[in-house]
Amino acid sequence: MEKTGIADLFEFDREKRKNFPVICGIDEAGRGPLAGDVYAAAVIFDGDTVIEGINDSKKLSGKKREKLYDEIISKAKAYCVATASVEEIESINILNAAMLAMKRAYEGLGISADIVLVDGNKSPDIDCRIETVIKGDGLSASIAAASILAKVSRDRYMCGMAEKYPQYRFEKHKGYGTELHKQLIAEYGPCPIHRMSFLKKIKKNG
Repeated sequence: MEKTGIADLFEFDREKRKNFPVICGIDEAGRGPLAGDVYAAAVIFDGDTVIEGINDSKKLSGKKREKLYDEIISKAKAYCVATASVEEIESINILNAAMLAMKRAYEGLGISADIVLVDGNKSPDIDCRIETVIKGDGLSASIAAASILAKVSRDRYMCGMAEKYPQYRFEKHKGYGTELHKQLIAEYGPCPIHRMSFLKKIKKNG
């Protein structure tokens, strides 16, 4: 039976802790946008930690994510948010850049896990036992928490980029390929944080 309740996300992790006492959840944000760095976060909770309302970041409002972000970082045993740059995305491709950001997030925790739960079906090069979990941000509390940290951190970064490059209105679309964003690229051309390989795909499909 598919787990859907919020309490089940923590139950999923509790079941894992029966064999792996220290579990780390990892997720990324920003693989799809046309601009900006890709972000990843790693989170480790103590076994008795429960945070009401934690869920896949995509299912939460921006306001709810912001509130949960503060609670997660205050209650996590360890957490780290890391990035891979636009230059790295262009050099090694977005998938490998996302995996690199995940690796950096785990290595930035300062403590080791017994198992790392990674959202999706690809795993980064981490010196730890890894389990990939399809749609893990809706199943595991640790992965969901990581998805929230990564998403909020990236959104904040894109709002900062909006101040630097106001003509692209990054605060509205966060770099994703919305019609507005595409129109502004067509009008002003790309800026230094645009992923040129992604823009080539748009032109090819356009």
